[in-house]
Amino acid sequence: MKRLHNMEDRKVLLERMKADPRPRTTLSFYRYVHLDDPQRTRAELYEAWEALEVLGRTYVAKEGINAQISMPSERFEAFKAHIEGLGWLPNLRLNVAVEQGKSFFKLIVRVRDKIVADGLNDDTFDVTDCGQHLKASEFNDLTDQEDTVLIDMRNAYESEVGHFEGAVCPDVNTFREEIDYVEDMLKDQKDANIVMYCTGGIRCEKASAYLKHKGFQNVHQLEGGIIEYTRQAKAEGLRNKFIGKNFVFDERMAERISDDVIAHCHTCGASCDTHVNCGNPTCNILMIQCDACQEASQGTCSEECHAFVQLPEEEQRARRKGTKARGGFMTGGKGLPKEDGPSPRSRQ
Repeated sequence: MKRLHNMEDRKVLLERMKADPRPRTTLSFYRYVHLDDPQRTRAELYEAWEALEVLGRTYVAKEGINAQISMPSERFEAFKAHIEGLGWLPNLRLNVAVEQGKSFFKLIVRVRDKIVADGLNDDTFDVTDCGQHLKASEFNDLTDQEDTVLIDMRNAYESEVGHFEGAVCPDVNTFREEIDYVEDMLKDQKDANIVMYCTGGIRCEKASAYLKHKGFQNVHQLEGGIIEYTRQAKAEGLRNKFIGKNFVFDERMAERISDDVIAHCHTCGASCDTHVNCGNPTCNILMIQCDACQEASQGTCSEECHAFVQLPEEEQRARRKGTKARGGFMTGGKGLPKEDGPSPRSRQ
């Protein structure tokens, strides 16, 4: 039977990815669609994508598919032909990354209960009955109106480094918290013009359907998210209203959209928007840290972690044995619980 999962060491895969001189195309896509047998779909995708040298992370569930992947650019047309040939992903929008680069180093295709972990136990709403999709020009026009409520449906560690002008950026760290926050915030504004956005559109698709289910009348979402907006704005010569970086869940960590740096180093407070993981692998918390602090602390988040990485490697390995990395995120200098949605690139 053909092997349908990776068994090679992470370091070997990472070095192989870095050594490959071929340009790669990074993209993402999703589709809410009913899948009767996610396990079978998962196996079929893994086998086909491995042959196409696809790398990245994909979740398959009965509610659909969510993929963040890359492939050699020379394979891009073959990949598109494969997607069209599946039959259940017609007219699929592929969100090609704003900035290309070495984004993924192994192929993961997993079956999950949902393609977006939402924490919702309400099965009575139809996720396909979503809000009105807005193209970039329509988004600019609607968000220019004073009575429009613009909401960033991403987590705090994402919006901390970049967001749209005038957006409400909830200080939350899970998608479920975000939905609860928005529903409560807008409980007396069910007739207001509501516009939501996220990285590629998948979270807004579900959130907008949920708000409509809860009685909100004028719900809109940015078509294709920040990625597609940036492409359309550039192609059409529109004013790009996004400030800073677009956080992405791969080795690149972010795409630079504007030159503005709106975040600060969590260690010293200097202007900075570079996300890194703590250099202590038993911590691995995601944080923003400037070059000077990375050098001074050896890329660690605290005195405790700095002291740990000073230990001999053998002692570090002994202390790590049987322990699980704390993980999670640091926003505004405070550690936050591990997010229940997509994982940062170091925990693929």
